[in-house]
Amino acid sequence: MTAHATAPSQAAQHGTRPSAAAKPVRWAADAVATMREGARVRLDYSAQSLWRVDRMIEEIRREEPPYAAVESVLRGFGAYAGEVIVRQTGAEWWTSGGEHWVRTPDGRLWDPIDEARRCYGGHGSLRLLCRDATAPG
Repeated sequence: MTAHATAPSQAAQHGTRPSAAAKPVRWAADAVATMREGARVRLDYSAQSLWRVDRMIEEIRREEPPYAAVESVLRGFGAYAGEVIVRQTGAEWWTSGGEHWVRTPDGRLWDPIDEARRCYGGHGSLRLLCRDATAPG
C-alpha cells in the first residue's frame, strides 16, 4: 500500500514530460552513467559537455568497431544531446515509428540520435547540432 500512496505524488511531480520522452531520457541517463563509470568522464547536460561527446565518438570511430557494437552507445549519446537541447530550450521529445526527435518551441524538428550516427560516420557534430537548435530560429 505504501508504494501506491507515494506514486501519485511522484507522477504529479514528473508528469510534465510527455511519454515520448521516456526512452530518450533513460538512454541519456544511461550514457551519463556509462561515461562516468567507464570512461571517468562527467557529463552535466551542458552545451559545453557535447565537445566531450563529439570527441568520444571520434575516438570510438578511430578504433573502427563494427557498427552493431556501438549502436546503443551512439543512441545514448544522441539522446543525451537531445536532452541538452530540451533542457536549454524547453523543447519536447516526439516519437513516431520508433524514431525520436526533439521539437524546439519554434516548431523546428531535430534528430540528435541520427546526428550521433552521422558523427560516427565522420559527417556530424552533436555540439553544432545543439548550437543550431538553441539559436533563435
